[in-house]
Amino acid sequence: MKVIRLFFVDFWKGFDYNDNFIVSALKDHYRIIYDSQNPEYLFYSLFGTKHFRYKDAVKIYFTGENDVPDFNLCDYGIGSSWINFGNRYFRFPLFAVSKNYDGLFTPMNTEQAAYLQRKFCNFVYSNAQVSDPVREKFFYRLSEYKKVDSGGKYLNNTGNPVSDKIDFIKDYKFTIAFENSSLSGYTTEKLTDPMRVNSIPVYWGNPVVGKDFNTKSFINLMDYQSMNEAIEEIIYLDNNDSAYLDKLSQPWIEEEKKRDFGNELSVFLNQIVELPLSEAKQTPDYGYNYFYKKKQNIGNRLYNNNLLRPVLKMIMKSE
Repeated sequence: MKVIRLFFVDFWKGFDYNDNFIVSALKDHYRIIYDSQNPEYLFYSLFGTKHFRYKDAVKIYFTGENDVPDFNLCDYGIGSSWINFGNRYFRFPLFAVSKNYDGLFTPMNTEQAAYLQRKFCNFVYSNAQVSDPVREKFFYRLSEYKKVDSGGKYLNNTGNPVSDKIDFIKDYKFTIAFENSSLSGYTTEKLTDPMRVNSIPVYWGNPVVGKDFNTKSFINLMDYQSMNEAIEEIIYLDNNDSAYLDKLSQPWIEEEKKRDFGNELSVFLNQIVELPLSEAKQTPDYGYNYFYKKKQNIGNRLYNNNLLRPVLKMIMKSE
């Protein structure tokens, strides 16, 4: 079995460097050695700048956020967007990281009367610092019909933030499932979490979410002419038991859209690892890209050391 040296940097807090979807995609084919000093393959994300320290490694960028890989800095990219960049990019949306994605393929039992006895709708979010205002606007608009239980830290009206989101939302007929922003291809667990517990998502975000999911199985605001029209549909379903159960009986994912993301990721990574290291490296070290990498490194270091933030705040205030 071929031995490969790899390492992870700049991932989110709580990311397990020893047990994750990347390791799972590689461990059946290669013996992995974790090498923080001289890795052959460096996997990094957007939560830091340590990746700039590694000059010789093949760099593979992963983002679960609403950004796209910078192929001037990384040799390969993995993200949510529907982009084509030859063999250097693989689309692996954040919802695919969930171990419960395959569970969405199984038809649910919608004959249970208990589904109709649940509370109306929930809303679970931590903050609104970088989210589109449409989410808050919709929460207040829908609350004019019935109380929407906000169980997160943001706009909380249940007393205290819930400790287990999944356990909380399972008791509701509907779940507000809005992304932080709208970007083609960008779909997160905000949509799949309510699907896991048979709560109909009220979704806004990815304008082409229908490429991955059956939009007949949830309320997709982008299918309606207005917010009010979508709310009218929610009210109709809330008051029509048969229509609600018909909606809930729709498959979350149609047969032709089912994907084995884990196996596809394995194929993508294997084709990188099987190349000689000199061929696997794709970003040029010289020419203009030399200066580009330097500028990005300096800018990120200034920002992370709080030296650039006061200047950025002054610029934003002047606009």
